[in-house]
Amino acid sequence: MTSTSESLARSSNAPSTEPSADEPMDLSRDDIFHILQTARRRETVTYLLGEDEPVKMGDVAEHVAARENETTVAKLTSTQRQRVYIPLYQSHLPKLDEVGAIEYDKPAGIVYPTERLEAFRPYLEVGNADARATGSTAEQSLPSDVATTGLYYLLATTVSVCLLLAAVAGLVAIPGLALGVIITVLFVLTTIATTRVRRTAPLPHAR
Repeated sequence: MTSTSESLARSSNAPSTEPSADEPMDLSRDDIFHILQTARRRETVTYLLGEDEPVKMGDVAEHVAARENETTVAKLTSTQRQRVYIPLYQSHLPKLDEVGAIEYDKPAGIVYPTERLEAFRPYLEVGNADARATGSTAEQSLPSDVATTGLYYLLATTVSVCLLLAAVAGLVAIPGLALGVIITVLFVLTTIATTRVRRTAPLPHAR
């Protein structure tokens, strides 16, 4: 009969199937979507994915502020910096630290990207691919506007040339002044028509 002490010794030597308290759990899709639901956190994660070394919290805030205001870091105003710096400092970076995506030394203002940050990359790449696809579709709609206006002017030019040739050949009896007025009116109407086309053409998808 096996003694109780021997049983305990065997069980203590067996590998544990329970996760260690120090071992981080994998991020769930809900965790990832929760982090990426705000634009500032998405931009922060995107920026940190491109960094291999610890970065200053101020550098992160300036990058996010520049993207948010569609400008460069050098052209940011102090108000634009503060508007992003404070929420990042108080909320967004601590949230990323909470799920283990970064290690955030708040007193020192240093952000350390971790391996868990890579869990976000596939979701951001899918979002960027969708944005590029939407942008390319919008860009493809622009040539139709140009083609339509070009067609109008081509028709106006063709009609004008035909009238001039017919008048020179004596096929139509149109005085020179009247012919000039007809051609002028024709191009004025063409300009009005093309202006209306440009106004009603779909605009590129806003970012």
